[in-house]
Amino acid sequence: MADLSVDFGKFQLKNPVMTASGTFGYGFEYSRYYDISRLGAVVVKGIRMTPSHGNPTPRVAEVTGGMLNAIGLQGPGVEKFLHGKDYMPFLRKSGATVIVNIWGTTVAEYAEVASRLDAEREGITALEINISCPNVKAGGAAFGTDPVLAAQVVSAVRKATTLPLITKLSPNVTKISDFARVAEENGSDAVSLINTLSAMCIDIETRRPVLANKTGGLSGPAVKPVALRMVYETAQAVRIPIIGMGGIMTGNDAVEFLLAGASAVAVGTANFVDPFAPLKVIDGIDAYLDRHGFKSVRDIVGALA
Repeated sequence: MADLSVDFGKFQLKNPVMTASGTFGYGFEYSRYYDISRLGAVVVKGIRMTPSHGNPTPRVAEVTGGMLNAIGLQGPGVEKFLHGKDYMPFLRKSGATVIVNIWGTTVAEYAEVASRLDAEREGITALEINISCPNVKAGGAAFGTDPVLAAQVVSAVRKATTLPLITKLSPNVTKISDFARVAEENGSDAVSLINTLSAMCIDIETRRPVLANKTGGLSGPAVKPVALRMVYETAQAVRIPIIGMGGIMTGNDAVEFLLAGASAVAVGTANFVDPFAPLKVIDGIDAYLDRHGFKSVRDIVGALA
């Protein structure tokens, strides 16, 4: 068996496969199926200062090659996340490596959430700054599509915590590598990409958008070629590690992202199709390394010929 461990500098992962925020709940939902500590990391649904009910329904739709969602970052708020039995207390007992995705509607709220999590950091490995959700009207994508605002958010969060920071980037921009550089320059320790692509679908019988929000985020296999291109471009632009995501369904999909320059990957939509998908991706990466005689997963990062 090859060495699957990944070194992110400020933190390490036992393997390069984590879950994409918003697709794995808070870990306990999937713990009935397997030991979630087997994953490289569990990235939880987005946390802000106060509870959020998300968008009105319908807010999920299956489309060719993937799905649309307009959940709208529904979540329990930081206090319930830290103290509710099915949230951080459960995750601490699980032994899982935990990355907390955070968001806010203002720069100050992002910093406040980070500071609050920093104060009770036991069991938290890193924070992922979500500046890229296309499905919330206040905040969200606004920060991820304006380089000045992106810089302000990352800088403010960096000042609020010493926890490692990952910035989750939006694909809904002209040149994603520019935003990766902004994140790096303002203190982010890694970047993750891509979040969903802004999209919509229409019910031709009612002549109305299928989603109550009208538009949503497209994820699944349909976005993988776009995500791969963006990861590859970003890997040429920054020195910090990259977590690649977007349509990863199999180990072979994950290997493509690693070859393109990602140091780790996140499995998202596949979790809805098969709860065991992340474990199968781990096994698939391992099988690829053995088949090609690689001793470590690090040997194939950015190894595109």
